[in-house]
Amino acid sequence: MFVPAGFNLRHPVGDRHSFLVGVCILIELKRDVDMESAILSVAGMSKRFGGVAAVRDISFNVQAGEVLGLMGPNGAGKSTLLNLISGEHKPDSGTVELKGHGIIGLSRHRICHLGIARTYQIPQPFVNLTALQNIAVAAEYGRGLGKDAAESEALQLLDMVDLLEKKDVLARDLAAITLKRLELARALAASPTLLLLDEVAAGLTEEEIPRILEILQQVREMGIAYILVEHVMRVMTKAVDRIIVMDKGAKIAEGSPSEVMGNRKVIEAYLGESE
Repeated sequence: MFVPAGFNLRHPVGDRHSFLVGVCILIELKRDVDMESAILSVAGMSKRFGGVAAVRDISFNVQAGEVLGLMGPNGAGKSTLLNLISGEHKPDSGTVELKGHGIIGLSRHRICHLGIARTYQIPQPFVNLTALQNIAVAAEYGRGLGKDAAESEALQLLDMVDLLEKKDVLARDLAAITLKRLELARALAASPTLLLLDEVAAGLTEEEIPRILEILQQVREMGIAYILVEHVMRVMTKAVDRIIVMDKGAKIAEGSPSEVMGNRKVIEAYLGESE
């Protein structure tokens, strides 16, 4: 049992002030430990577009090395939430802290340099650059590597996502599914602390899913935490530690994959109101 310094167990009434001070110190120390382990902290995040509440009072933390799933029906606000974290939109209210430092109002490239990288639901490559050049640019400018080191890093990442044989192909000539892997490699080239992954498994066949799960496991083994937005439930349930479910901009459930999949509110959000 924690006993504050100077507190006399035999005469607690006389030392009530010392006891309360000690309890407050203990609570504050626990908070500091929690904040140190949380690389991302989102609190009270809200965003409206006209009359539409895209994100409503969302709060959560992501711990170092954790994989957090973010799911919900189309239009739930998942991509908007990623946009708020990465600095593409400014929230109407709430805070975002990366390793204890507020990042709201910072430019996207500044946030990237601080350790957040992302992919997009619709890939956004440099279409007139090759696959190799796309990744090398991210390593060179997002991470500060020299040209030779950036190209070496790019080759390793292309190999990791099974695109080494396409290193000299222009991005505009790559298939949409291939571009998803290119974006993942490009995001990794920035050496992020936290990745925001928006539907990296979209469009994959059942036979292709095990390989993307292997790649995501490699990302985890690199010590990189990530938030995964995904509709492919096989990927979501196998890749993540914890899931947050959104509907109409609000968080309606949070827990382990098994807890969330059996949650009545989640079932109703996807299938409609039960009778």
